Amino acid sequence: MTRIDDVARLAGVSTATVSRALRGLPTVSAATRRRVLAAAEQLDYEVSPSASRLAGGRTGTVAVVVPRITRWFFSTVVEAVEEYLHESGYDLLLYNLGGREQVRQRVLRTANLHKRVDAMMLVATPLRPADLTALASLDLPGVTISSGSRVPRWPCVRIDDVAAARTATRHLLDLGHHRIAHISGDPDDELAFTTHLDRRRGYQAELRAAGLPLDPSLDVESTFTIDGGNRATAELLARGGAPPTAILAACDEMAMGAMTALRDAGLRVPQDVSVIGIDDHDLAGVLGLSTVAQPAAEQGRLAARILLDPLGARTLGPVVGQRGAGHDTPVILPTRLVVRDSTAPPRAH
Repeated sequence: MTRIDDVARLAGVSTATVSRALRGLPTVSAATRRRVLAAAEQLDYEVSPSASRLAGGRTGTVAVVVPRITRWFFSTVVEAVEEYLHESGYDLLLYNLGGREQVRQRVLRTANLHKRVDAMMLVATPLRPADLTALASLDLPGVTISSGSRVPRWPCVRIDDVAAARTATRHLLDLGHHRIAHISGDPDDELAFTTHLDRRRGYQAELRAAGLPLDPSLDVESTFTIDGGNRATAELLARGGAPPTAILAACDEMAMGAMTALRDAGLRVPQDVSVIGIDDHDLAGVLGLSTVAQPAAEQGRLAARILLDPLGARTLGPVVGQRGAGHDTPVILPTRLVVRDSTAPPRAH
């Protein structure tokens, strides 16, 4: 295998000059550069991408931090980010916090992280004051996905969670439902830290706009999982009183759990209770789940493009549908209502 020493020997220059010539630095004369390029071509010498990056003070790597990689939203975003980075000549270093505090501190508060990566992306990662201080000291370019991970001077890519919940609630109202339950995230659940609050606000705002009272007995908190949706719906049904005719779940996984709990209770979807979620999970179509779709993969691709632009990377052109500009204004991507089999007018209609 040809080494840089071989090129230097054939060209009659030092290895440092070969390195500078192959990187196109202006400190090398045109004649010397031609001689080095001719020697490299004659010897079939190929520059190591990693060595070239290190020589230029770059690692060619982007750190991506997620709360739990096993959840649909996070895995979908990471897959899209990894594909975009790869096509742009960058590698991805994944940090999966997994609810472990020591991992969080090691990742977000490690002073030498800037020696391992060129930039950082936080995907719906809850941040504490100490985290923000540590991130500022790293002095790395960064971008966040989801409204809860705001870092000063970092761009943010997200959807409007309030508007998404309002769209889902309006769909149920338009069908004629008035007793609409809401199952949402537990405030102590790190994965639901702000998303569930925004979606609850959207649900409540749309009910108020329709002139309907807010009934606390129709609002149950749980975790953003299928099991969480199952438990929340079981609790909702056990509270007694007039049952809901429809359920808005704060995410599709909770909606899937709700459908299971309703079936176990002998209730039919949508004949007895309509169910709608938010996300458009990969299984939503298979299960016939109505939902408000968010472009998870597009959020990942757009965030990656925004992140690589200041690094001078070879990016792949603009992503359509973005709204917002600058570091202080988030880029908000649109959502859309997807009506399937799980929603229908209440039986009285």
